[in-house]
Amino acid sequence: MAVKVLVVDDSGFFRRRVSEILSADPSIQVVGTATNGKEAIDQALALKPDVITMDYEMPMMDGITAVRHIMQRCPTPVLMFSSLTHEGARVTLDALDAGAVDFLPKNFEDISRNPEKVKQLLCEKVHSISRSNRRFSAYSAPAPAAAPAPTSAPTAPSYSSHSNPVPARSAPAPAPARASAASASSSAPKRKAYKLVAIGTSTGGPVALQRVLTQLPANFPAPIVLIQHMPAAFTKAFAERLDKLCRISVKEAEDGDILRPGLALLAPGGKQMMIDGRGAVKILPGDERLNYKPCVDITFGSAAKSYGDKVLAVVLTGMGADGREGARLLKQGGSAVWAQDEASCVIYGMPMAIVKADLADAVYSLDDIGKHIVEACL
Repeated sequence: MAVKVLVVDDSGFFRRRVSEILSADPSIQVVGTATNGKEAIDQALALKPDVITMDYEMPMMDGITAVRHIMQRCPTPVLMFSSLTHEGARVTLDALDAGAVDFLPKNFEDISRNPEKVKQLLCEKVHSISRSNRRFSAYSAPAPAAAPAPTSAPTAPSYSSHSNPVPARSAPAPAPARASAASASSSAPKRKAYKLVAIGTSTGGPVALQRVLTQLPANFPAPIVLIQHMPAAFTKAFAERLDKLCRISVKEAEDGDILRPGLALLAPGGKQMMIDGRGAVKILPGDERLNYKPCVDITFGSAAKSYGDKVLAVVLTGMGADGREGARLLKQGGSAVWAQDEASCVIYGMPMAIVKADLADAVYSLDDIGKHIVEACL
């Protein structure tokens, strides 16, 4: 059965072009278009599409407001189009918090210059997020939650660079994957003196990382590295957002940064992040031969070489299998590898690859991962 798509954009050219690209795929059917957020809500209710592509800047009602209403009234996977700017990144992150599943850069030049590449990427995204649709029946847009309660851990000096650590403003909206199945297949973790926590993720990752990292206290004793598949223009804005939400410090990694407790370094988009034995970060140019820039396998692999059995690696929601081979190296060195469970994933690809390869020491729901990281490290 074809994937039914609603295309929402106030630009007539972009609506037509996206519709043409999607309609060229025999397994995708464009069932309607809309020119603003209000029309998008009406069309979503009337047409019940499997996927909605959504612009942000539109008359009458913007895309983020429309996403919030759609998630409340007829939860549907939404693919956002966004500009490759710092402001575009901020808006996209807001849209993901509102319930959108994934995003693509809105680049008219690429559509004209590389139509086949754009077609392949867009259709792949639509197919991948359509498979998350079965979980949307359980989704409801939550009311803002209170900040996570302080972790009941022994009092220790704060290693955070924030002079006055404060709780996160509010818990981010959950990924649209709330299912009622058993949340975890593993017991509470054993405590260990980990020298590094490494977290890799892709589709659904921005919201998932917010949920995990906002549970960590300011005095978290281990350095953290984050690898999120994301364009170069987005990672700085994402790191800034996490830094404001979390008690720990978060920054976009730069070449020469030193790992330290209570600091999370986010791999910059379009590049690769490695760690050396001295605890220094190396940022390398993105290799065109690699699908992912940044790549979880590369960072995990360098961590395995530098830290042996002292790494706690976590693989969160995402499409594909990035992280599996790096996790294999970590396991060979004696480190621990956790995977997010299927029920709480937006896309159960990367964690599934870990589980199917028998590399997971534990499988936890998204809501439990943060507290278990604290239990394992404090």
